[in-house]
Amino acid sequence: MIPHLLLRRKTHFILWRPGEINPPPSLYIGQFPADDPGSFQNFQEIPLTPNPEYPELWEVAAANCQLQPGGVYHYWFKVTNTSPYNTEGRQILYCTDPLATTVDRRPLKLAPKPNDADGIKSNDPASVILYQDGQLIPCNSDGKTGKGFAKVYEASLVANNHLVMYKLPTRWTRTDIGTGLMDATFQDMMALLNVNAVPPNFPDTEALGVGQAYLLELGVNALECLPLADSEDPWQWGYGTANFLAVEDCLGCPEKQEVSSSLTDLEALVALCHQQGVRFFLDLVLSYAMGQPYRNIKFADFFVQWGIGDPEQNNRDGFGGDLLKYNYWVKGYEPLTGERDRFVPGRELIKVAIAHWMEQYHIDGIRLDSVNNIANYDFIQEIRDFAHGHWQDQGKQSKTEHNPDHFLVVGQDSNVSLSLIHQNRLDGLWNENFKQIVRQVILGENAVGDSSFEWSLRKLIDCNYLGFTDGTQAVNYLTSPEVGGVGNERLYNYLSQYNIPDLPQRIKLAFVCLLTAVGIPLILAGEEFADEHDLNISDQPAVHRQIDPVNYQRVNDPWRKDIFNYVARLVHLRTTSPALAINDTWFLHADYTEGKRVVAWQRGRGDNLVIVVANFSDYGTPNPTSPEAEYIVPNWRNTPPGKQWREVTQDRIVPPEWVGREPIFPWEAKVYVLE
Repeated sequence: MIPHLLLRRKTHFILWRPGEINPPPSLYIGQFPADDPGSFQNFQEIPLTPNPEYPELWEVAAANCQLQPGGVYHYWFKVTNTSPYNTEGRQILYCTDPLATTVDRRPLKLAPKPNDADGIKSNDPASVILYQDGQLIPCNSDGKTGKGFAKVYEASLVANNHLVMYKLPTRWTRTDIGTGLMDATFQDMMALLNVNAVPPNFPDTEALGVGQAYLLELGVNALECLPLADSEDPWQWGYGTANFLAVEDCLGCPEKQEVSSSLTDLEALVALCHQQGVRFFLDLVLSYAMGQPYRNIKFADFFVQWGIGDPEQNNRDGFGGDLLKYNYWVKGYEPLTGERDRFVPGRELIKVAIAHWMEQYHIDGIRLDSVNNIANYDFIQEIRDFAHGHWQDQGKQSKTEHNPDHFLVVGQDSNVSLSLIHQNRLDGLWNENFKQIVRQVILGENAVGDSSFEWSLRKLIDCNYLGFTDGTQAVNYLTSPEVGGVGNERLYNYLSQYNIPDLPQRIKLAFVCLLTAVGIPLILAGEEFADEHDLNISDQPAVHRQIDPVNYQRVNDPWRKDIFNYVARLVHLRTTSPALAINDTWFLHADYTEGKRVVAWQRGRGDNLVIVVANFSDYGTPNPTSPEAEYIVPNWRNTPPGKQWREVTQDRIVPPEWVGREPIFPWEAKVYVLE
């Protein structure tokens, strides 16, 4: 069900729950002249009045604002500042619409100073809307709207247990290895999925050029970007959301394009993903906000005030922003149903935003960042239940039944709080334990606190040993975007500090673990070809871990291209193998004699089998090229009639006489599939 607030907003400019109403809030709206894009001469102030039925809604019908059909309008609400940090007396300012679906952050489009005696200049970005056929329609700043781009091609989208996800930072590539940095945009992202697309900001990057479709070559079937919602600081990861319903405008503005097309570009990107069988996940940061309009409109309803003993502050970190309130109950107009009810304003604002992202862009899943910093299990479950319910409603509306296992809500919590899973608060969690364990075992060491190497490996390959009960509950990864601190670096940087001569082999071994383990594999962009972090983050501010982008030029280095091809073969196996889509795991063999650390595990059942033989040691079969050289794995499954074994990493058929007895090499894994 589309929230009542969003439905009403189609015909009215609405300010929900203003804190100060003397003087009453108003709408400041107009159009910028083409010959004077910074002039406000065509703007007018229109009083807002409380809705007789819903007094918390201050509004004016769009039909009463003297708007021209087909006109694109920039606007703000004039409010009295409610921020408790204001020590200057009463302040009147123009603020962005909290329900804005597009904001314009160009310098000439920032809020002016009101003419009131107490007026101050807020510099809030303009809200943008199109007025057409009596409706207020989301659009780009130039008035262009979506064309039904984001139609869901569910028949070609995979269920959760077949996912391989690709995590793409919003600042994700560069022009060269030196200091020449440039942001990628949605149009550049489309070049990762379309062989005919030219990335406008990176036309000379071979891996992204015409004739290439990088993500299709890699074979992943889900794309998750770092936060895409509007932020005051787009030069970093995009954390610190300002406007929860709007897309970051710089992501829709390639170098030679003057006006952002972020709304329609994101619609086109999601549609392209769906056409290519790739699901699209939204990353949300909900613990805090920076420059969010309700800071001025009604701070007390939505944010924690520091230093006054607010129980919602607790040990949460606002990272310089405002912590959001999720346990402050009020009674009044409830924006989802339009009924008078008891609710939490902060929770309702976020659910309205999620409904918008699902309706406008047809996302296929949600990742909640830092759920421990949200610090409210009830609200986290509300998000999950609301998102799944809205997903089902979308299916009913389109008369195409939406399968519940084609939508996923996962959370990131560095403590991997499994109670969120066991209490059905979330569908899944980012499994930080996987990252920590895999980095130890590819050094041939036990994970921290483990008494044996075998126990570490069992927890790594089968997340049930960690307390998960299904593979779709654990999102496994080798590296997360949090690359700061010892042990968290990009895999290349992590291994390089040990001066390991066979670094490519260790990286390949890590990917075998990732892509054959129980759980949903996630690849941080660049890890699939051993990209490295170029900026020094050992003694630099945290921003240095955020602005070092992926260098796709490196994928053409021969040894890195070899890793990419190796990973791509494993990804293809992971997305197509029934054996890797279920939880069944059997550890066939473990050999710790003569300094070996050789372990074999089987995934699947019946004739759908994958067997991995992995060597986490310097040991190798003596004279491996000799016809007599062999390493026998006991308990190998008999080959059924008409079947054969294929070794995936080298893409070769195994001769029957060598099944279960091929030589092994140091720090190498072989992956066999029965077909």
